[in-house]
Amino acid sequence: MNIVVLGLSLSSSWGNGHATTYRALLAAMAARGHDILFLERDRPWYADNRDLKVPDFCRLRYYNEVADLAEWREEIAGADAVIVGSYVPDGIAVGRFVQETARGATAFYDIDTPVTLAALERGTCDYVSRDLIAGYDCYLSFTGGPTLQRIEQEFGSPSARALFCSVDTDRYRPLDVPKRWDLSYLGTYSDDRQPGLERLLIEVARRCPDRRFAVAGSQYPDSIDWPRNVERVDHLPPAEHAAFYSASRFTLNLTRADMIEAGWSPSVRLFEAGACGTAILSDRWPGIGVLFEPNHEVVLVDDTKDVLAALELDTSSRGGALRDRIVRDHSAARRAEQLEDILNGLRGAENRAPAMVAS
Repeated sequence: MNIVVLGLSLSSSWGNGHATTYRALLAAMAARGHDILFLERDRPWYADNRDLKVPDFCRLRYYNEVADLAEWREEIAGADAVIVGSYVPDGIAVGRFVQETARGATAFYDIDTPVTLAALERGTCDYVSRDLIAGYDCYLSFTGGPTLQRIEQEFGSPSARALFCSVDTDRYRPLDVPKRWDLSYLGTYSDDRQPGLERLLIEVARRCPDRRFAVAGSQYPDSIDWPRNVERVDHLPPAEHAAFYSASRFTLNLTRADMIEAGWSPSVRLFEAGACGTAILSDRWPGIGVLFEPNHEVVLVDDTKDVLAALELDTSSRGGALRDRIVRDHSAARRAEQLEDILNGLRGAENRAPAMVAS
């Protein structure tokens, strides 16, 4: 298939989790023989922090304004499938252009589903609207479970399908490096994740001065009181993720509040750390016990006391069991198979007249 993707960023992983998701998925799609064009809005904060300037699995092009997409009108019109991602700047205008132009299947790829739905209910979502959801042939959701039915019934999608994040299991694999930290966390600062980080890592570090901890990620405010035994890494490029996870006895998975409430929203940290064979401590949310076997593949923790107890556990077998699950169910290769099946099911929409979208 010829596929056009309009996403937040492919070139830069700075301050966002979208880039690594797109890289793994699209590289696996390219390996299956698909031709991919990725269109990215040129933004200075990504332009200054690009860690993938020339991908070898797709064509990457930049545009400055929505009107510039006219340059790729023919490719969008002729593509077998066009996918628009969440958090794309001016995403509503981008979506209207795609739905008015594309003759093949169209899909909205939501890497932030619970956040999106909450914003839609408040009337504050600026990258997708209810009429656009109804106009896309499919809503590809990072959240599964009951949310899929809600997207169809309450928001008018003709078809909502789960497409969880995934991981390139060749790039993310166990590395033979010394263990530097008892517990680590990798993630951009978020207001609603910070209480969990305080409770499940920072307070643990205060109580365990002889243990070592690390937090990697950008945008953390200077006001945070980091214990001396917590090493801070401001930004960790994807090329260094595997070494970071492999150097950790445990790593922590924290989930945003909207995603905890919706459930069935595994983060890319679960898959990337698991592929590296690193034992995971995770907060609790509906669906995690179906995606992973609790206390075998992941250890669920609710408070500081749970983490203190978990740090006494042997990690030798847990990481191996989790990697086996990731390779089987959550690799980029597996996710590409699922996306291909979904798009093939939509291709009856090819050669239709362009959709007319209410402005």
